[in-house]
Amino acid sequence: MIKIVLLGAGNVATHLYKAFKTTGNIKVVQWYNRNLKAIESFKNEVNITDSVNNLTEADLYLIAINDDAIENLSTSLPFKNRLVAHTSGSASLYDIDKKHKRAVFYPLQTFSKDVELDITTVPICIESLRKQDYTLLKNLGENLGCKVYKVNPKQRPALHLAAVFVNNFTNQIYRIGHEIAESQGAEFDILKPLITETARKIQDVSPYMAQTGPAKRNDKKTIKRHLRLLDDQDHKDIYNLLTNAIKKTHGA
Repeated sequence: MIKIVLLGAGNVATHLYKAFKTTGNIKVVQWYNRNLKAIESFKNEVNITDSVNNLTEADLYLIAINDDAIENLSTSLPFKNRLVAHTSGSASLYDIDKKHKRAVFYPLQTFSKDVELDITTVPICIESLRKQDYTLLKNLGENLGCKVYKVNPKQRPALHLAAVFVNNFTNQIYRIGHEIAESQGAEFDILKPLITETARKIQDVSPYMAQTGPAKRNDKKTIKRHLRLLDDQDHKDIYNLLTNAIKKTHGA
């Protein structure tokens, strides 16, 4: 049985808590958040606290909070030589105070509290300084049914940066597409099969091979028509930037 104290109550922490409690070999023995109201609805399921001075003993103290707050929280923990890991993709392992055994347990996925997620589809990226800590975190990930990857200090932030491009930036592009379609009374839902097929296609071929469209073909007339349709200068700038990037990539 792996005993965990969960620190934080955001999207990642909430999804991890729900996933942990469904397994037989993991137990969240305590849930900490500085704002107790955020986790009050779980008080009948788990011991909750808003004081680091009241933290119970556990095998792992898992920090799932904003990157900028990791260092301060880890420093405030009133113990040493216990395993403390954070869930960030970009924060350094060394953001955790050196008085602890430091590691990273990074679930590489987009999390929204109110959107259901199959945790078994989430890759877990682990970085640690000690072999025994990696073993514990690997067991933790495998008990969730996840595929586990051992990563180094250069790979993890690179993966996180790549994730920002393929998820956060892509989602912003979806928002722009939504705005453009609805500006003319067209339903965004009409585009959803295209979104699905775009994501499905790269399961079989590389993004380079999957690319289509007017920029790859260097279809100048279509590109000019598109730019005339755009009223928002930010949208024009994004269109031009991405069009030029595709043309450069494919030699159009």
